[in-house]
Amino acid sequence: MSNSLNLTATIGGRLVSPALPTVDSSPSTPSELLFNESLKSYISHNVPLEPVDGIQRRERVLMKMASLCREWVKSVALKRGWGEDMASRAGGELFTSGSYRLGVHEPGADIDTIVVAPSICTRDDFFGSNYMPENAASTEEGGGGARDPTSLAERIRVHPDVTNFVPVEGAAVPILTFDWEGVNIDLLFARLNASTVPPNFDIDNDAVLNGVDSATEKSLNGPRVTNLIAALASGTDERYQTFLTVVRLVRKWAKSRGLYSNKMGYWGGVNINIAVALVLQLYPNACPASLLRKFFLVFKSWRWPNPVMLTKPHDAELGLPVWNALQASNMRQVAPMITPAYPAMNSTLSVSRQTLQILHEEFCRGHNVVDKLYKDFSKGDVFDKEDIESGEIWKELFRPSDFFIGYPHYLSLCIVGPSQSDAQAWAGFVESRLRKLVSDMLGRSLPLSKIQLWPKKFDACVADRTSLLTHAQRANSITYFIGFRVDTLRMRGHQLDIERQLSNFRNYELAKFYPSVVGMDVLPRTFTVKELPKICFEGIYEGGKLEAMKRRRMLIEADPKRQEAKAKKKLAKLKKKMEAMQQKKASKKEDISTSEVKDETDEALLESRKRKRDDDDEESEGNAVAKEEEEEAAQLESALDMLQDDAGLAHKTREEAEIDRQKLLAGAGLQWDEEEEAADVKPDEAKGKLTQEEINAEILRRSGVVIVSDDDEATVVGGNRILPWRQGYKSIAVKKEENGSEDSDQLPIKARAAIKFKSEFPGLIELDANGRVIDKGDDDYMPSSKWIGRKGGFEYKLGERGLGYYRTGKPVVVPSNVAYA
Repeated sequence: MSNSLNLTATIGGRLVSPALPTVDSSPSTPSELLFNESLKSYISHNVPLEPVDGIQRRERVLMKMASLCREWVKSVALKRGWGEDMASRAGGELFTSGSYRLGVHEPGADIDTIVVAPSICTRDDFFGSNYMPENAASTEEGGGGARDPTSLAERIRVHPDVTNFVPVEGAAVPILTFDWEGVNIDLLFARLNASTVPPNFDIDNDAVLNGVDSATEKSLNGPRVTNLIAALASGTDERYQTFLTVVRLVRKWAKSRGLYSNKMGYWGGVNINIAVALVLQLYPNACPASLLRKFFLVFKSWRWPNPVMLTKPHDAELGLPVWNALQASNMRQVAPMITPAYPAMNSTLSVSRQTLQILHEEFCRGHNVVDKLYKDFSKGDVFDKEDIESGEIWKELFRPSDFFIGYPHYLSLCIVGPSQSDAQAWAGFVESRLRKLVSDMLGRSLPLSKIQLWPKKFDACVADRTSLLTHAQRANSITYFIGFRVDTLRMRGHQLDIERQLSNFRNYELAKFYPSVVGMDVLPRTFTVKELPKICFEGIYEGGKLEAMKRRRMLIEADPKRQEAKAKKKLAKLKKKMEAMQQKKASKKEDISTSEVKDETDEALLESRKRKRDDDDEESEGNAVAKEEEEEAAQLESALDMLQDDAGLAHKTREEAEIDRQKLLAGAGLQWDEEEEAADVKPDEAKGKLTQEEINAEILRRSGVVIVSDDDEATVVGGNRILPWRQGYKSIAVKKEENGSEDSDQLPIKARAAIKFKSEFPGLIELDANGRVIDKGDDDYMPSSKWIGRKGGFEYKLGERGLGYYRTGKPVVVPSNVAYA
C-alpha cells in the first residue's frame, strides 16, 4: 500500500501537514463501489440538499448584510472625525463559517457569520447598548434601554426583513441572532488591531490575531478553522466531494441518535468536520460508503483521552495560549479534539465521561450496523434487489434513537419565562449550563450507572399542575428530558434524593443570570418510562406512544442476556423436575412423565447444540473476513501508536489502551498510572515519605470515598468499583443468579463503614471522644437523640443533621437510605 500521497496544504502563507500517517491509500474495491451505489440512492431520497431558490435567498441575504456592515463601519469612521475618502477605505468584511462555508448545510439551517471591523469600531458601536438620547432627561430612567440608532445591532433590528432579533451581550463571545427573510443568522463581531480591513484581507494569516482581545480571537477562530479543514480535506475534487458526502451523513446520523449538540456535551458541527477530515487523511482514496465504515471503526477504536488532531499545534509566538497535551489542566480533559488553526484549542471541552460513554456506545453500534451491511451485501443473497437500489438497507444506521424507551426513569426540566423575549434569554442561559447539572452534579454524586441528556428541546410545558404557573409562563416554556439508570449495587436505601443537586444548580449556576425577572424558573419533574407524555414519541414512532411501548417490549425480549437467562432458568427447572421424578419412580405413570421431561431436556440440549453448530459454521465462513479486519485494525493501531509517541505519552499496547479506555468510561479518572502506583504503596511503608494528611487521603481513596478539592471540583476515586460494605449484595446476587432463584428477600448488609476525623478544626467544629462531629444546633435545629416533648415552631424528625427538632417550614433533606412509611 502506497503512502506517498501528498496531503499537505498551504494556507495563510504556511505549509500544513497531517498529524497521522496514511493507514491505507489503496482505491476502493469493485465490491465497495457497488456498495457505495446503494448509499448514493439513500442520499438522494433521504438527505436533501438546499433547493436553488433557497441558495439564492441565502446569497442575497449575505450580500445585503455585507453592504450594511460596510455602511456601518463607514458611519463609525465619520463619527470619529475621518474624512469621506478615508472612511470609505476603512472597509469591513463579512465572513462565513461552519456548515454553510463547507456547503453541507441542510434546508433551513442557520448561517454562522462574522463581521470583521477595523480598530475604530468598538463593541459598544456594534451593540449600541450604552446609548443616551440627547433629549433624555438626566434621571436614572435616562434612555430607557434604547440602542444607538447608528449601531449595527439597531440597524439590523429595524430592517423590515428582520424578525426574531435577540442580542446576547453577556456571553464570552457576544452574538446577535435573528432571521433575515426567514434565514436564521448568527452574527459575531471581530475587532482587528488595524486601521482598515481591505477587500483582499487574508483571514487565514496568523498575523491577523496580533493584539486582538479574547472575544475577537474566538470569533475569528470559526472561519479560520473551517478554511483549514477544507484545505486539508481537499487535494482532488473527488476527495473533497467524498468528504462533504460523509460529513452530511454523519451529521444526519448524529442528529437522529441525539448526539448533535456541543453545548450539551456531545459533538457539534466543527467536531464532526474535524473527525471526518481525520478519517479522510487515514484513508484518502476511500469511497463515501467505505469512508463512513472507517469513520465508525476509527472512533470505536480511538484511545481516549489521546487528542484528535488534523495537524500538530504550532505557536505563532503572538502570546496566545496553544493547547499542549502535557499541561496539567489539559490532562483532565476526557476526549480532546484540537482545532487545526492557531491558536490550537480543545473544541470538545464540554464532553464529559457520561457523554463520552454515550458517544462510544453509538460508535460501536454504528460500526456494527455498517460492517454487517457490507458483509451481507458482499454475500449477494441477503438483501432484495429493490432494497439495494432504493438504499433502504441503510435505514437501520439512521434509525432514530430509542432514548425515550431506553431508560426506566426520566427527569424533565421545564424552563419557563414571563414573556417571549425573557424566556428566550433565560432558556439560552439555562441550556448552556444543563451539561453541568447532568455531568458534574447528578452524574458524579449519585449512584447512577448511566445518565443521558436528550439535546432536543420540546416546545411544551410538562410541569405539574401544582406548580401554579401562569398562562404566559406555560405559553413561553420549553422542556428538556434526562434519562438515567440507577446502579442498585451502589444504591443505599430505596429512594434517590436529587433535591440537593437541583438546589445547588439553582444557587450556584442559575443565580449567575442577569437580569433576573420574576417568573423565570426551572421546574423539575420525574417520570417512569410508561408515564412519559405523548409528545416525546411524536415524529419518532409512526404509532406514537403505543408503538414505542411495543418496540420497548420487543427490545427487552431480544436482549441476549435476557434470552440466555431465560434458557438457563428453563433448563434448571427441567433438570429439577427430572430429578424429582427420578427420585419417586413409584408408578408407570410417573415413569412416562419422566420420559416426557427427559424428552424436553434432550430437546433443549439439542437446540443448544444446534445453535453452537450454526455459530461454528458462521465462524468458519467469516474466517477470511476476520483476518482482513485484523489486518485493518493492526494498521490503524500502528497509526495511533505514532500519535501517542509523538505526543510524548507513554507507549501502550492495544490491550492496555483498551483497559485505560474502559477505566475512563467507568469514571476511574484520567491519570491511572499515578493512581495505581499510589495504590500499591502501603500506608505503613509511606509514613516516612508522606505527611499525615496525605496518609489520611490515601486511606479515603482506598475506601472509594469522594474527595473534594479546594477548587470545588470533585474527583470520584474508585467510582466504578463496588464499595467493600456493598460486597454482600453482589455475592448473594451472583449466588441467586447461579441457582436460578427469584426470591426477593432482603439482602443482608455484610459490614458497615464509618469515617472518623483524626484532626481537629479549631473554631469550626467540635469532635467527641470517638472523632465524630458534634452538631450543637442553631436557630433552625436543636439536636436530641429522643423525643422530649413538643416545642413550639419545631418538628421532631430525622434529617440530614440527625435526630432532633427542625424548624417548621424549613426544607429538611432526608438521607437517601431513609424512607418514611
